[in-house]
Amino acid sequence: MLGVRTVSTGPTRTYGATATSSALVAIALTLVGCQLFVIPLWLLPRGTAWGWLLLPIVLTNTPLWSLLHESIHGSLLRDRVGNDRLGRALAVAYGAPFALLKAGHLLHHRFSRTPRERTEVFDPGTTTWGSQAPGYYVRLFGGLYLAEVSSLLLAPLPKRGWAWASRRLEDPETVTSLLLDNVAARRLGTFRLDSALIIGGHAAAFVAYGPHWWMLLAALLGRALVVSVADNAYHYGTPLDEPLDAMNLSLPRPLETFVLAFNLHGVHHRHPGLAWPDLRGAFLADGGRFDLSWWSAAVRQVRGPIPSTADRRRSLTPPGDDG
Repeated sequence: MLGVRTVSTGPTRTYGATATSSALVAIALTLVGCQLFVIPLWLLPRGTAWGWLLLPIVLTNTPLWSLLHESIHGSLLRDRVGNDRLGRALAVAYGAPFALLKAGHLLHHRFSRTPRERTEVFDPGTTTWGSQAPGYYVRLFGGLYLAEVSSLLLAPLPKRGWAWASRRLEDPETVTSLLLDNVAARRLGTFRLDSALIIGGHAAAFVAYGPHWWMLLAALLGRALVVSVADNAYHYGTPLDEPLDAMNLSLPRPLETFVLAFNLHGVHHRHPGLAWPDLRGAFLADGGRFDLSWWSAAVRQVRGPIPSTADRRRSLTPPGDDG
């Protein structure tokens, strides 16, 4: 059982069942271990067709991020130390340090839809769609994840190097400078350790793949695509200057469970302390209305950047359509 329980829709923090959370983390880490080492060392020598197993593993990156997301919000385990240890292990498997992902995601909750964090929005008075589109599409089709991974290059820098980078990247329309300052001030030691584990583990995996290294590269690029396309789908085209606003996107219930209810993102933004098993109850208590299907929300991002002057109207699915 998934440990679902009745909860208040208020901001009270809830936690996942310890046994369930631990089991899900174990499954997620096992799948990543299969991707990195089991497939190249035990299966590929029996036949290159085993490489096709990487495809379904790529599709598990969404629940991998969902578990990591639970840890970022302190909802994976009640024990803070245990919660963060599992979060760091998941982040190493994901490919970017937990310190960076946690600081970045919490800044997202603070600044979402404000000038610092509105991915697809541009000011038509100062720039054009054409000038914004290339960077937007790079980010959408893998660039977000690759930017997270590129943070590993910062690990060797001393604090003054981080301060220099923060000054160079300061921009009132991004959270990058704030993110670097946060990590450097409070979490630099764990960032460096986790970076070393990520680099060492993935380097060993590429060696294990040998002449089939391109298979692992393709799987990691698949992860980049899955992560980046999903990231802003819940916010694309939504009202500005509303950090608590996000869309709830319909999915068939088995898929909703598979992604650990991450599709109920509007509920999560209003009640970030709720663990994933409690989001469905809060969603129903809030009226149980979806904004769009997940697939429609993902695809419509291909329209590209949106001017800040555009009208933003929420179009809800018909009553009773609960995915």
